[in-house]
Amino acid sequence: MTKLIDAPQSSARNSREDVARQLEEHGIRFLRLNFTDITGTNKNIEVPTSQFDKALDGQIMFDGSSIEGFVRIEESDMLLAPDFDTFRVYPWDDEGRGKVARIICDVHNPDDTPFQGCPRSTLKRMLATAAEKGLKLMAGPEAEFFLFERDLDGSITTNTNDAAGYFDAAPLDEAEACRHEITNALEAMGLEVEASHHEVAPGQHEIDFRYGDALSTADNLTTFKYVVRRVAKEFGLHATFMPKPIFGINGSGMHCHLSLFDLDGQENKFADTSSEWKISKSGLSFIAGVIEHARAFCAITNPLVNSYKRLVPGYEAPTHIAWSMRNRSPMIRIPERRGLGTRMEIRMPDPSCNPYLAFSAVLAAGLDGMERQLEPPPPVNKNIYTMSQRERAKNKIASLPGNLNEAVDSFEKSKLMRDALGDHIFTHFIEAKRQEWSEYIAQVHEWELQRYLGTI
Repeated sequence: MTKLIDAPQSSARNSREDVARQLEEHGIRFLRLNFTDITGTNKNIEVPTSQFDKALDGQIMFDGSSIEGFVRIEESDMLLAPDFDTFRVYPWDDEGRGKVARIICDVHNPDDTPFQGCPRSTLKRMLATAAEKGLKLMAGPEAEFFLFERDLDGSITTNTNDAAGYFDAAPLDEAEACRHEITNALEAMGLEVEASHHEVAPGQHEIDFRYGDALSTADNLTTFKYVVRRVAKEFGLHATFMPKPIFGINGSGMHCHLSLFDLDGQENKFADTSSEWKISKSGLSFIAGVIEHARAFCAITNPLVNSYKRLVPGYEAPTHIAWSMRNRSPMIRIPERRGLGTRMEIRMPDPSCNPYLAFSAVLAAGLDGMERQLEPPPPVNKNIYTMSQRERAKNKIASLPGNLNEAVDSFEKSKLMRDALGDHIFTHFIEAKRQEWSEYIAQVHEWELQRYLGTI
């Protein structure tokens, strides 16, 4: 087991000089420049001590043609522009090879202008649009994950390491120690963990960290995924954020609690104690916008072929586009808290999504609803799973896409999504997902063999 080391993190805003000083004070040997591709996969360029000044000046180049959805080979040079506020020291002692720190970067063109295919820069653009209206998006995601055993040779299996269920404790919950170590590592990197627990399915877990502004939260999600996978491997396990790795049990979601505040963070724009549901007109219009554009942005929040194996009836995941207060079957739920705690919980996203693009798409949908002063349909208080098709039609409850191809069809028709994400990400995302779907439907799956081989 790798030992956690003392790695004090700066909580104040950092300048270049602050980061340079901390690199020296902590005796950092390697600095990782982190970024994500369009699919949300964590990437990094690691530089040794001799290149720290160059890295902090944003002069480290990499080959963008090797990254999913970035650029063509003839225009491959890209720069990594560090965000000094994201500097963190990794809390692991890797057998004396030297301390490692990381800093999250935006991707720039060779002329140092922001690259239009950078997911983080895309979210920053959308947040700037909201800021022009005096609004700040706050987000609190709940990313679930599975822990699977490995074979003796280290290969990944789908054997869960326990048979525990919702909120079970040790000894049924055999991953308690692993979750403790994940929490210790996250807190050592500056994330404030609020709770952790075993989820519904065997081997399924959830660790919740404190909500914050959308950009910091998206950054924290990328850190969270890395830490969970690394610590799990230390315990001889494999952590996966795949939405539905096992048929017949609950899949992993990433419910997102969202609210809009003023730029000072003092006033919740969703709150109105004098209204019927104690939700403001702006909040209701935001909800209406999310409902109207849900089928379009579903490809972003649920981006895998496998995502739609989770969005099926019977496993608590939403399948229809509606909203409610206490009812957990619709896509949107409004938790009980009001005042500063007023928020919407959008229940469709899963943890395979790129958080920068997911927050961008949902924010664009909500702002469009506010701009057009849309009104949502009445809240649905009946279990949608038990409604007949006629009842759903009567209540104008539409379905979420049934598969990735259907979701991409809806996404491709959306001018709002193109405008929000930009032409580069919009077109490259469609190309990547069309290819994924083509590969999937061309395969012969085990279900087909079991169904047809002996009878046809």
